[in-house]
Amino acid sequence: MRAAWTLTLLVSVAGALLAQQRAPLIDFDRQVHPLLTEKCHSCHNQEKRSGGLSLSTLKETLEGGRSGSTVRPGNSGGSLLVQRLTGEAKPQMPLGASPLSEPEISVIRTWIDQGARATPASAAARPKWEAPVTLKRPKVPAAVSGWKNLNQPIDRFVSSYLAKHNLPEPRSVSDGLFARRVYLDITGLLPPPEELRRFVANGAPDKRKKLVKHLLADNRGYAEHWISFWNDLLRNDEGVVYYSETAQRKSITPWLFTSLETNLPYDQFVSKLLNPVEPTDPEGFLIGVNWRGVVNASQTPAMQAAQNAAQVFLGINLKCNSCHDSFISRWKLKDAYSLASYFSAEPKLQLFRCDVAQDLYAEPAFLYPEFNLEPASGSLADRRAAAASIFLDRRNGRVPRTLVNRIWERMTGRGLVENADEMDGEPWNPELLDWLANDFVEHGYDLKRLIGTIAMSRTYQMPSVPRTGSQPAEFVFRGPEVRRITAEQFADAIGSVTGEWHIYQPAGGKPGVYSREWHVPANPLTRALGTPVRDQVYSVREAQATTLQALELVNGETLTHWLSRGARRMLDELPPEPVALFDKPYVVKAGPVAFDIDISSANKLWLLVRDMGSYSPEKVEAIWAKAELVGPSGSTLLSSLPPLAGAGLRDGDADGVRVKTPSKVVYDIAGRGFKRFRGVVALENKEITSEINPQVRFFVFDQEPNLERLTPIEPGSPLPPQPALNTSSGVIDRVFHYALGRNPSPDERRTADAALGQHPSSDALADLLWAILMKPEFQLIY
Repeated sequence: MRAAWTLTLLVSVAGALLAQQRAPLIDFDRQVHPLLTEKCHSCHNQEKRSGGLSLSTLKETLEGGRSGSTVRPGNSGGSLLVQRLTGEAKPQMPLGASPLSEPEISVIRTWIDQGARATPASAAARPKWEAPVTLKRPKVPAAVSGWKNLNQPIDRFVSSYLAKHNLPEPRSVSDGLFARRVYLDITGLLPPPEELRRFVANGAPDKRKKLVKHLLADNRGYAEHWISFWNDLLRNDEGVVYYSETAQRKSITPWLFTSLETNLPYDQFVSKLLNPVEPTDPEGFLIGVNWRGVVNASQTPAMQAAQNAAQVFLGINLKCNSCHDSFISRWKLKDAYSLASYFSAEPKLQLFRCDVAQDLYAEPAFLYPEFNLEPASGSLADRRAAAASIFLDRRNGRVPRTLVNRIWERMTGRGLVENADEMDGEPWNPELLDWLANDFVEHGYDLKRLIGTIAMSRTYQMPSVPRTGSQPAEFVFRGPEVRRITAEQFADAIGSVTGEWHIYQPAGGKPGVYSREWHVPANPLTRALGTPVRDQVYSVREAQATTLQALELVNGETLTHWLSRGARRMLDELPPEPVALFDKPYVVKAGPVAFDIDISSANKLWLLVRDMGSYSPEKVEAIWAKAELVGPSGSTLLSSLPPLAGAGLRDGDADGVRVKTPSKVVYDIAGRGFKRFRGVVALENKEITSEINPQVRFFVFDQEPNLERLTPIEPGSPLPPQPALNTSSGVIDRVFHYALGRNPSPDERRTADAALGQHPSSDALADLLWAILMKPEFQLIY
């Protein structure tokens, strides 16, 4: 009996389809558009666009509104337009008016089922892209006939795509270009000249694969490069203090660096960010950046946590609809508050529309209801745990797709989905995106493996393509894009070539450490080159050149001074740095600190106060209190001596020398016979508030100090030091080989020789360094 019913049903469906195919094709302009104009146009026109939907033209009708696609060509039952007209989806349309008759709806149904054609002679309309949520592993395409060595799945997908677009078989860049590209992408450093020479000379067919594995095995190099990418995404900034009325910003650097260095699986990485339970877990991500205080309802810590988690891990922008229903997407005000409820200790969150309280409340609910998970209790801990479980539900393909797209964009210059923060956009190769996301999940969310899979593909090794102007509406992939090196890569390259690195200053008065750029506060040069102020999520840095960059690169003090020191270091002309007679970090809890130092050999004294991360250093009022110079004939108040220089002096009584932060005061004590200098360092602020959060450091020197090297520096540097140079030939070879990965041309060598002379000076070498750094060949990744 069941078989008979099944056969009857199949015959019925087939008959209906056959009848539909034989029915005259509906004409949109004559039969459908007049209905839409009469019944719907008062609300859904180009001016009003209720729900973001206009039905004024065929294109706009197919485009849909904030609720997504309105028409699904070939599927009237799944089309929201029909569902609204029949009342299957509420509210029924037209709103507040008589519904369409069955014959009228039938015309629209038939038009959609026939392919939503523009005219009876037109081809069926192309369905609007709708981003899937769950993951399905696509079948890897067969190799393109006649195309060789395209065996990896990535290359199979891309070669099939290229063939469909009538593009030629992909070729690979030279060994030298590949090495430079992959060194910068995995470790952020230029390939050392000797390693590059060995790689290029190596004839092994698998040398590129081995190089990728070798670089990924450099755990520290990998972590020191990729931490900048994650700092941008997770709003984690080094050397920046934020005042907060609610929750002081917390650094997640120790956890983040260790997670990268140990290649923590990405599912655990996300889980710890969303549900920090251990003392070492990164609670700072959920706290957010509340340095302005809670200025409005959309900037509470819970709402920031929801916004950031959705943007970073799901590629969904909730910024607009944390204040109101979005005008550009389907997400509503309540969606944002429901997600924020997972990160709030309150039982339910009251909704605020544009800062106006609503008589509406939200409880924990996910953006995609099919993944909803009720917390085990109303506690914040259980809510966070539920959120982490939902984000990492194996059915939730948004998380792996978003991550894979971000890594692809980082390594090739453009994402499979162009806007990595709007993952509802259509990928240029949906199957490749899904395959990468599936492969990533199936191999344990291994970030390094994902990076290696991309780097070892022929697709990654294709010649780069320059981007000209804005992205075309119909993008066609032809290879990785030419990319600019990042601010950190630019700075680390200077350190690599010259041996002159910036200094990371640990807290607590510990000696400084020569460090790669990620670890030190941004300076005017790196800010101009793109290092962001991480008070919001930065998924992509600005790639266009700016006037500020030109000014900093041409005559900025930071680069000029750095290259000058770098040139002297390369020529072994840097003198030892003066050592402080007194060096004391001061924080509020420490209180005043007494000092008594030997100055019997001093002719001058330099008294310095430097900021160590105060929120408002200009408000910090320091004092050298009870400061006196002691000699055979007794003591002399320091305030009684006229200073040679007094940068930062404040007015005050004679019981001390009052200074601003920063300050430098110099005294001439030659021939006075002073043996000791003693007193107390302290702050004079009447109220020490968290808004100031004073942290300063006091120094006394008996030689002209180097203001960039005030503290002792631990031996060692990020890379082994190179031998000093003393010939023009040696200088030219090192600079060209390291910075550009090649020999200078005959003309370049003649020009450099003439500029350097027989015995190169530090000024001439600094000029050569600058000239090389300005070359597109240095600043771009080809």
